[in-house]
Amino acid sequence: MKPEANLTGLFVPLVTPFTDDLRLAPDALALLADEALSVGGARGLVALGTTAEAATLTTEEKQAVVRICSAACRAHGAPLIVGVGTNDTASAIKTLRELAQSGDVTAALVPAPPYTRPGEAGTLAHFTALAEYGGLPLVVYDIPYRTAQPLSTRTLNALGHLPEVVGVKYATGAIDAAAMELLGSSAPGFAVLGGDDAVISPLLAAGAHGGILASANVRTADFAELISLWQRDAAGPARKLGTELARLSAALFAEPNPTVIKGVLHAQGRIPSPAVRLPLLAASADSVRRAADLATTRTHQAHQETAVGPRWSARATGRACRRSGRRGG
Repeated sequence: MKPEANLTGLFVPLVTPFTDDLRLAPDALALLADEALSVGGARGLVALGTTAEAATLTTEEKQAVVRICSAACRAHGAPLIVGVGTNDTASAIKTLRELAQSGDVTAALVPAPPYTRPGEAGTLAHFTALAEYGGLPLVVYDIPYRTAQPLSTRTLNALGHLPEVVGVKYATGAIDAAAMELLGSSAPGFAVLGGDDAVISPLLAAGAHGGILASANVRTADFAELISLWQRDAAGPARKLGTELARLSAALFAEPNPTVIKGVLHAQGRIPSPAVRLPLLAASADSVRRAADLATTRTHQAHQETAVGPRWSARATGRACRRSGRRGG
C-alpha cells in the first residue's frame, strides 16, 4: 500500500538566494517560501532541486535550506519534496534516511542515476533499493537530457508499482505517444507531475496531476490557477493562460536555469542579488529584461500592492549574512 502523499497541484522548486558575495541569504529564502504558499497558492515546495543550484551547496547550506523550507511548509500545512540526486545508490539511501528522520519531508525527488547510464534494468534496481531501504516516499525524476538515461513507459509503470514510489516528474521534452500511454496506464496513487514548463498546459489537458515548475518562482499564482483551470475543465481560459505562461517559460529558460529566474526575482526586489555560483554565469541584462516584461501580470501586481517598500534591502541582506555566519551557511 502506498503512503498518502497527495501530490497534486503546483509544486515550486525554489531558487536558493545568494548575496552578492555568494553567501546563502536565508531571510530571502524564507520569504520566497512563504509567498509561494500564501500569496502564490502553491500546493507545496521543492527544496534542493536543479533550480536551487543544489550541486554547489555545502552540506551545511543544504541542511539550512531544508530547515527553512520545512518551517514554511509546516506553517502552511503543505508538503515538502527534497531533491536527492546522485548516481551512488548507497549514498542516496543514506541521504534519504537522514531526511526521513526529520519527519518534515513528504517525499524525495530522485533522478535516474546521472552520467552512469545504468540502463533501465539498473535504474529499476536502483529505485527498488531506495524504496526498500530509504524510508521515504519517492518521486522519480525522468529528465533524460540531463541524466542521459531514458525511461520507457514500461519501466515507469514498473517503478509506479513499487510501494514507496508515489509519482514522477515527467520532463522528457515531449508530449508524445509515450506520455499519453503513461497518463492512461499509471498505477493508483502514482502522480504524474509535469516538469517541462513551456508545455505544462497541454500535459495538464491530457491528465497530468500537477507540475513541478521552475517558472512558478516568478508567477506562482498564475501557474496555480492554470492547474486549477484544467482540473475544473475550464478549457478556454486554461488555453489562453497556458499560452501566456509558455511565452514566459521560454523567456525564463533562454539561458541556463535558474539564471534568468534569479535576475527577474532580483529585478522585482524579492531576492538580494541575481548571483549564481560557478559553473553558472549570471544571465544577460537583455534576457532578464525580456522575461521581466512577461512577469508583470497579476501575481507581480499583487506583490506590489501588498508591499510597503522594497522586498529586500541592504540592511536585511546584512542581517542574513550575519545569521548565516559562514559562506552560504
